Amino acid sequence: MHEIEPYYNWLKYYDPSTDDRSPFFETDLEDDSDGAYFHTIYGYYIHPDWDYIGTETLYLKLQYVDYKRQFAIIEMMGEWNDTLHNDIMYLKRHVVDVLNQEGINHYILIGENILNFHGGDDDYYSEWFDDVESGWIAFINFRDFVQNEMTKYRVDNYINYGGTLDSINWRTLDPIQLFTLIESLITRRLNA
Repeated sequence: MHEIEPYYNWLKYYDPSTDDRSPFFETDLEDDSDGAYFHTIYGYYIHPDWDYIGTETLYLKLQYVDYKRQFAIIEMMGEWNDTLHNDIMYLKRHVVDVLNQEGINHYILIGENILNFHGGDDDYYSEWFDDVESGWIAFINFRDFVQNEMTKYRVDNYINYGGTLDSINWRTLDPIQLFTLIESLITRRLNA
């Protein structure tokens, strides 16, 4: 797991450590420990460039925020465990709430590095859904078995995932192109 790194090619567009509105303002891409591996998920070290949000199983990288267009792109890593660690609470309180206060109401979460999901209450998903009002939340490229578990816990009542959102080659796009594509797919779903 220590070889799985966040995507770096969008740093030319956005760096959360230099954005004073970001929850990760003034955090270096490399930690003070000079790249030492110190975060673990169930005893396995993960790459130090993943950002800690308060839980021991779920990490992320805020890839891009556009305040004018009101969207954020977040790459996820680890095991999403709402049962034992209430990971959605940490994501909601430490990242999403900060971005919501800055007017963000469209969220794209990239989940190809989410290795498992353990559900719990849906209160924080419901709250997040209510917070975005005229926006939306989209999960892209989450593994099938992760989506199946999420569906068991009714996460699909609040989050868009599956179907055309499963196989987006997002690394070939810039952040605005990805947002435009996801927005068109979500709009098509809502109008169907």
